[in-house]
Amino acid sequence: MLVLFLGEKVKNMGDSLRIQRFQQLPSATEFASQIESRNVPAVFVGCVKGWEAVAKWNPSSGGLEYLEDRVGSFMVEAMVSRTAPVFYGDLRSHERVPLPFSTFIGFCKQHRQKVGNSCISNSNSGGHQPGESDTEQGYSPFVDAAPQQVYLAQVPIINAENEERVHLETLREDIQMPAILEEKNLSSINLWMNNAQARSSAHYDPHNNLLCIVTGRKQVVLWPPSASPMLYPMPIYGEASNHSSVALENPDFSVHPRAKYCMQYSKKVILHAGDALFIPEGWFHQVDSDDLTIAVNYWWRSSIISSLADHMDAYYLRRILRRLTDREMDQVLLKGSTAMWRQERNISELPCKKDHEGHSLDQANQRKNLKGKEQQHSLLLLDLEPYALQALHELVALVHDRVNASDQNQPVLSTSRDGLTCYVTDGQHKTLTTEIFHIEDDPVAKNLWILEPGILQDMFLAMAHNFPKTLEALILHLLSPVGAEVLTRKFDEIDQQNTEEDRNKFYQVFYGVFDNQFAAMDAILNGKESFARQAFKNVLNKYLGGNFDVPKVCVGRDIS
Repeated sequence: MLVLFLGEKVKNMGDSLRIQRFQQLPSATEFASQIESRNVPAVFVGCVKGWEAVAKWNPSSGGLEYLEDRVGSFMVEAMVSRTAPVFYGDLRSHERVPLPFSTFIGFCKQHRQKVGNSCISNSNSGGHQPGESDTEQGYSPFVDAAPQQVYLAQVPIINAENEERVHLETLREDIQMPAILEEKNLSSINLWMNNAQARSSAHYDPHNNLLCIVTGRKQVVLWPPSASPMLYPMPIYGEASNHSSVALENPDFSVHPRAKYCMQYSKKVILHAGDALFIPEGWFHQVDSDDLTIAVNYWWRSSIISSLADHMDAYYLRRILRRLTDREMDQVLLKGSTAMWRQERNISELPCKKDHEGHSLDQANQRKNLKGKEQQHSLLLLDLEPYALQALHELVALVHDRVNASDQNQPVLSTSRDGLTCYVTDGQHKTLTTEIFHIEDDPVAKNLWILEPGILQDMFLAMAHNFPKTLEALILHLLSPVGAEVLTRKFDEIDQQNTEEDRNKFYQVFYGVFDNQFAAMDAILNGKESFARQAFKNVLNKYLGGNFDVPKVCVGRDIS
């Protein structure tokens, strides 16, 4: 159910995440203000078809020979993977191997000939047959690798951060700077070239990206950063932290259950020669390339990251983590399930009648009760509405059943005046429920969650008068972390309906039940913080990857 909430959140963004298609390039100013600022991908159809590279690099018109003449035996770094056609970004699953550019061109020619002859290539046979350039240099890389397992990925044409890594600067004159990037400080321009079909694992980049197709075709599947929990990002401290840990071509849902829904919230685009795709930083993308596809991409830092001052990093990190934690808590509470739980219990909504001022009559009666009966610190059972009386009986029964069933082997040392048996060990009450964080696992929390605030307030007032020890046991010994979160949210709803005077009277009655009011407050606040702590751990796991252990605190009066 958590996954559905997360997915619906992504899906309901609707038009705000719709990928736009443009038939011509906008100006640099229009791109920055209307497209880049949205942080949503955009397709520019045919925007680079005027490049000389589109004609000169095309394999069907002598492009391979042209590239070999221009670059020759210049050494480039290739990605070699035995998991081809899928090339995973994790360093453990591939190697970076230097080889002459002409050798890779030889692989392209070999594969093109095989496809033309309708031959089936066996990726596990043959190995690499050194070409003339290899022999001359005494070069024999990746002896066991087949040509289909080699991919020229991210070979620099320009690299502003490391000029020594620039391998293909000679190809720069065949491409043109897209107008939308004229005012950008580029980090790099890279060549991507595969001789056989290839797929990159799902990943995101820390830069904005303009991917331009020179020859061939690519299919790109994209996910917004908010969908990353369904893609299980690699641990933030790892070498491949920007990659998904899910093998999307063959996912194991027993290991990655949230991944079952990831494709429902993806965006898919198909790019042909001359097309370009803007991929904002942080967007996960998986790229499928057809045989002999050549692309050039441009990376530049986003204005958002560029404008962040270093001294503000810690502040924004805290703000972002807090916001994600709050969302996680909302999702855990499964607000949409309230109606379902009402139906399970065969409880229908009470009609909400209004007085002449537009206030709920239940609220008006409740305020009248507070000013009248509550002056005696009591609300008799006969004063409760039938629904509130039913809810009270169910809650009292739950508390009694759970306490009495907790440890039948313990000696009974005390019995409350309302019939609730409590067990005491070494002078301390036994805390029964401290590790429940999902509302569907806690019937007490579910019962509180579905109650309207007015009904819940009346129920607590009646409970304080008629079943004080049961209320005490509920708060001190049965309030789970999710129950504490539910209770405090319900208190907020009650506060919004009452005047300050009425709020003070209600809490005076509620906390007056406890011998130590501060212990009751501590039990609620500790449980609430424990719930938030678990939500925070969930956030770290979903968005940063890995399992993080957060120190626990004592909740309630747990015994050793």
